[in-house]
Amino acid sequence: MIDAAALDRIRRLLDGVAVPTVVSLLYRKGLRGMMMQSPKPLNPAAARFVGRAFTVRTIPVREDLVEATARGERPNLQGEATARLGEGDVLVVAMDGETRTAFMGDIMTTHFLAKGAAGAVLDGGVSDAAAIATIPFPVFCCGTAGTPVTSHRLVVDLQAPVGCAGVPVFPGDVVFGDPNGIVVIPAHMAEEIAQAAADREAFEAWVIAQARTGRALKGLYPANDATMKEYEAWKASQG
Repeated sequence: MIDAAALDRIRRLLDGVAVPTVVSLLYRKGLRGMMMQSPKPLNPAAARFVGRAFTVRTIPVREDLVEATARGERPNLQGEATARLGEGDVLVVAMDGETRTAFMGDIMTTHFLAKGAAGAVLDGGVSDAAAIATIPFPVFCCGTAGTPVTSHRLVVDLQAPVGCAGVPVFPGDVVFGDPNGIVVIPAHMAEEIAQAAADREAFEAWVIAQARTGRALKGLYPANDATMKEYEAWKASQG
């Protein structure tokens, strides 16, 4: 599990990095399906986050189990997830694209913000979307609904591997979101990928500066050996 210090290093490295940059680096590592495209941010001003995955798995509802939960004969896993989500965590709720029901609303969103969670990602619905859109907490979802989650889904597991919006997510993976979408970085390579992404963004910023001068793209991007040597010399000159 990535500890708080490592998560802070990863977050600082990814500051200013775009999600597609990380997706590209993972693709080159052979991980070709790590970007979630369907969940969208409810508050465009709060669409950037980095945190550890706290996973929630749901299945189609079975009413007898909902009733058992109400009687206290079965754990309330939705409530447990809300209570256990910690500072720096990203709530990842796998709902199989079900948007006729809502896992969370503005009260839970406010609670997550207050406890220092990093964000929430659902491949399903939320309620009170208009209110959530005014809260400075990243919530990415696929739709809105007014009914509680038990109308269509049943929470059956916490902190287990899930598939969310077509992407495999393991507990503790790094989840990184921005207005482009969401990418999941396996925990064991998160610092390596974050460093490579920061380096790539710095290089591409230099390329853009060169392009603004009217320089031809041939040999500049993609960069040939001469361009890379030029960049490395420039970087050294900048300290």
